[in-house]
Amino acid sequence: MEELRRLLIEKRRGARRERLEHFKRTGRVVTVEPESFAPVVDTPEGAGDPPQVQVSTRRRVFDRLLLAVEVLAVMGLVGVLVSGFGILRELNEEVASALIQETFTPTPLVMAVVLPSGHTPPDAFGNTRPNDAEIPEHLRPMVQSLANLPIPTPAPDQAIRIQIPAINVDAPIVQGDGWEQLKKGVGQNVGSANPGQNGNLVLSAHNDVYGEIFRHLDRLVPGDQVIIYTQQRQYVYVVDRTAIVEPTAVEVMASTGSPTATLISCYPYLVNKQRIVVFARLQN
Repeated sequence: MEELRRLLIEKRRGARRERLEHFKRTGRVVTVEPESFAPVVDTPEGAGDPPQVQVSTRRRVFDRLLLAVEVLAVMGLVGVLVSGFGILRELNEEVASALIQETFTPTPLVMAVVLPSGHTPPDAFGNTRPNDAEIPEHLRPMVQSLANLPIPTPAPDQAIRIQIPAINVDAPIVQGDGWEQLKKGVGQNVGSANPGQNGNLVLSAHNDVYGEIFRHLDRLVPGDQVIIYTQQRQYVYVVDRTAIVEPTAVEVMASTGSPTATLISCYPYLVNKQRIVVFARLQN
């Protein structure tokens, strides 16, 4: 029995070798390197002989395809990161530029209307009222609306007092130059520059009522000092010149490129048909 079994095994091995040699001669089997040997599928005789596939070649192609996909994915990720950093930098620059606020030069709110402090001459009892007649009729609604503007919240850099030694003036400064504000002292035009700042500090007061603070502005000469106080310090302005203008000469309130002060009051005394304007510059 053992001899018969051995002979049968040898016969099958011989038949298998013959088929393998036949496949090699017909090109159905390709000889491969030992380390990449691909097993050959044995099929029964009579059945169709399927083509043998070189597994190692297919795997190399598949591996190369996967490598190409991975390289493309990494390149895409790098591109996304670079683009993201660029967008983030642009956003930071936009935010930084938005945080930088341009410093605007204050401008008077009553431009193109009339100069402040206008009023009728006081009667025998000292009674007076705003002189609406000097306001162009078509601009009177505008003046009425400006009278209702809110007064700015007090700040440390706002003017609080004025002294003019040459004419013995020592008076408080209030924000706003409307009719009610000028009853309390010298009024700073809302929107004009604060003391020491670049721009025009516009101050006005009455000359013949409510203390007659600016009665003697016409006595000032170039070189006289105008001292303006804030909560923090004092600023000394020096008179440049004096002018007599019409109530509509609002250009004297225009902003300037350097620290200046403009003092305004009615003129002449007890007549009040014009304005006296004193121009001063900040002392270096």
